[in-house]
Amino acid sequence: MSSSLPAVRGKLTAQRDLSSLTWLRVGGPADWLFQPADVDDLSDFLAALDPNVPVFPMGVGSNLIVRDGGLRAVVIRLGRGFNAIEVDGDTITAGAAALDAHVARRAADAGLDLTFLRTIPGTIGGAVRMNAGCYGSYTADVFVSAQVVLRDGTVRTVTGDALNFQYRQSDLPEGAVLTQVTLRAPLGDADALNARMDDQLAKRDATQPTKDRSAGSTFRNPAGFSSTGQVDDVHDLKAWKVIDDAGLRGATRGGAQMSEKHSNFLINIGDATAADLEGLGEEVRKKVYDSSGITLEWEIMRIGDPV
Repeated sequence: MSSSLPAVRGKLTAQRDLSSLTWLRVGGPADWLFQPADVDDLSDFLAALDPNVPVFPMGVGSNLIVRDGGLRAVVIRLGRGFNAIEVDGDTITAGAAALDAHVARRAADAGLDLTFLRTIPGTIGGAVRMNAGCYGSYTADVFVSAQVVLRDGTVRTVTGDALNFQYRQSDLPEGAVLTQVTLRAPLGDADALNARMDDQLAKRDATQPTKDRSAGSTFRNPAGFSSTGQVDDVHDLKAWKVIDDAGLRGATRGGAQMSEKHSNFLINIGDATAADLEGLGEEVRKKVYDSSGITLEWEIMRIGDPV
């Protein structure tokens, strides 16, 4: 593959171990890791790259299991050139690599309410990709537009209609890389918004294993989700509850565990492999289905090859 890779101004690394780039600290190497210098560098690279070479955009690895055999692809990871945050009236434009927490804090200081983002791990690009949300608010609710670089190198602006937001997902084209996001937020009092976020953080730390190696919520709540972003209360069940009901809080497999503190958090308790983590997750899915008839869907993305 190396002879066919285009020249870049950013950083291109062969056989880059991905475990150190994920919150769970597991997984094998990617064929290549590309960290573009800017949008033009990314666009030129994708335009010149053999279209048969797979591309995988990666954020900070907060919602990801990379399998132990690694990934046969070019992984694209945006860095400092893609994390600026600007406020203009009631809109916030952020580079896709900006952390959700940083966007929420910057918004609050400007009297804009994006407080729901404060406790969501990851980047704003990932929040759009997964329509991240909590406390009854979703990224789709505040989304205006995004800049994306398509797999052929074309740079485009897309709106919410094009992304077709649904529960924990959007219709981003295969291989497309989000580079910038614009959101419109409700107005609020800066002090009150910051106080609310402090309270959210305290409650999160009290109920979730924030000090452990996890990837956030493991499974989606088994709830309906309308096109307008509203949860269907008739099916508003909690994943942790059905896991508890199946007797799986604290369940282990190798170095993997369903957290004792919050049973919808899959954690690496020391020396887990990706196979341990994914295998335990699949065991939980089977036992929950056997006990309740409910099929849990993964919220954590799993990519790559097994050993």
